[in-house]
Amino acid sequence: MIERSMTDRTTARRLAAESVAAGEPTAWFETLYAAAEQGEAVVPWADLEPNPFLVRWAAAGRATGHGRAIVIGCGLGDDAEYLAGLGYAVVAFDVAPTAVAAARRRFPSSEVDYRVADLLDLPPDWIGAFDFVLEVYTVQVLLDEARRTAIANSAALVGPGGTLLVLARARDEDGDPGQMPWPLTRAEIDAFAADGLSPIAVDEVLDDEDPPVRRWVAEFHRS
Repeated sequence: MIERSMTDRTTARRLAAESVAAGEPTAWFETLYAAAEQGEAVVPWADLEPNPFLVRWAAAGRATGHGRAIVIGCGLGDDAEYLAGLGYAVVAFDVAPTAVAAARRRFPSSEVDYRVADLLDLPPDWIGAFDFVLEVYTVQVLLDEARRTAIANSAALVGPGGTLLVLARARDEDGDPGQMPWPLTRAEIDAFAADGLSPIAVDEVLDDEDPPVRRWVAEFHRS
């Protein structure tokens, strides 16, 4: 998934800034998706195809295709459908009802269980309930306490023997986070390894944008 051009992020960045200033760090997602449905905005991360780093990770034999999987911030559903095609029983959620409704319309015969839910306030029965957890570009659009909570809750979804795959923009510890999306430092990536999760591989890679963007591809496992 190659995030779209800088000009396409203008509305998303304005909405994110307004939402953060109002103390509602996730409210802007629904506003953005609703505006996009009306042709008034672009969802920068909605490329209508599965994330290429996820596809490469799975092609390398890392995905078992067995058990329950959950997709955090599923958007329009492409990553969820890809995982379902690998054999997982998939739950996919987004805080934006418009996004979830659009995913259901795009894939009317899907076996994916699309839900409206907030990563910052997860259903209790989801904790430790999944064999594979996918987090793609959600934490990087949150800041401060919301980011810390999102990292902890992402890890909490992983059940015994389960795997968490995190894909995010990367920056140095002392690097300028710039504008939304705000890249993650290595310390923030390492923070996913909590409550029994251990890092399996934490790789920094370059994507094929022009100029290339640094990305984390980080895999964690619960013993």
